[in-house]
Amino acid sequence: MGNTIGDTGPRRRVTIREVAERAGVSVATASRALSGNHPVPTSTRTRVLRAARDLDYVANAHARALVGGGRKMAAVVVRQVTSPFYAQVAEGVEAEAADRGWLCVVGATGGDPQREMEFVQLMREEGARLVILVGGVVEDDAYRSRVAHYAQALDASGARLVLCGRPAPDPDIPALVVEFDNEAGARAVTGHLLSAGHRRIVFLGGLPGNTALDARVAGYRAALAEHGVPAAAGRVVDCGLGRAAGLRAMAELLKGTREFTAVVAGDDMVAAGALRAIADAGLRVPEDVSVVGYNDIPLAEDFNPPLTTVRTPAEELGRAAVRIALRDPEHAGGNHHLLGTHIVVRRSVASPRVP
Repeated sequence: MGNTIGDTGPRRRVTIREVAERAGVSVATASRALSGNHPVPTSTRTRVLRAARDLDYVANAHARALVGGGRKMAAVVVRQVTSPFYAQVAEGVEAEAADRGWLCVVGATGGDPQREMEFVQLMREEGARLVILVGGVVEDDAYRSRVAHYAQALDASGARLVLCGRPAPDPDIPALVVEFDNEAGARAVTGHLLSAGHRRIVFLGGLPGNTALDARVAGYRAALAEHGVPAAAGRVVDCGLGRAAGLRAMAELLKGTREFTAVVAGDDMVAAGALRAIADAGLRVPEDVSVVGYNDIPLAEDFNPPLTTVRTPAEELGRAAVRIALRDPEHAGGNHHLLGTHIVVRRSVASPRVP
């Protein structure tokens, strides 16, 4: 990626002439070596590619378009493609891109920042016009530096960074933010449990530092406070996300004296694991324990019982990321769009049993 990471100032585009000078070849030879469409000695190509990498050179997408090489392409980068939520966001990006005659490329990082960085660089080199990063992150100094670099580098290439469901580390960087209100959704669904009479409610699925989950925990705590429940009565179990995490954490909670009557799951897959652990313990939902989730994945209504959850507009989030970015392509930054959420009431909540 060169030595520009962390530099959030204005960036001048490196020219192919500078690459040629660094490699000790003519501009024409450098161009042939970088295009890969003409025979060039291996040693020469190696020198040119090394110079381009050292200088953080990206071919001018507009110039490539003049010779037929440019494409209208959006790239969406997710943690994993097996997650129903991420899959729905990616489908939204693809659908909106297809409606506009654009191509869509999907990349999965497994949560590895290095893989994310390499994918963004590849998309710069391939001339993607939009690069959309999806999902909550740990907002530390490394993240802030990395995203500032992405935004500046893409902007210098004539492309745009969209942060989808994650924050911009600095409102002045050239990035668009499209997200939904995690805190409001968690506050509403916790309030739903409180209105049913629950006062001993566990939040299952915390992941300290993760922006999306921290907001959901904040919403959970805000709802408890609004209903006069002491902060000490709240309990956050930091088990992370996924069905296996929910299953393990709930099984552990049920080993001792059950001091809760309801569970707010960090997402629907955590809720799926919790439902299984509760059934394995010989208990019933909602008669013994009420459970609510987050995201309203397609399978949520097929859980046993069907899950009360927060509907997050996952596909619309992906569509909006493309639609808003293309509606205002010259915007320089500080652009923030917040999508709403709402509760979907099903059969996983009942009033707590009177002791």
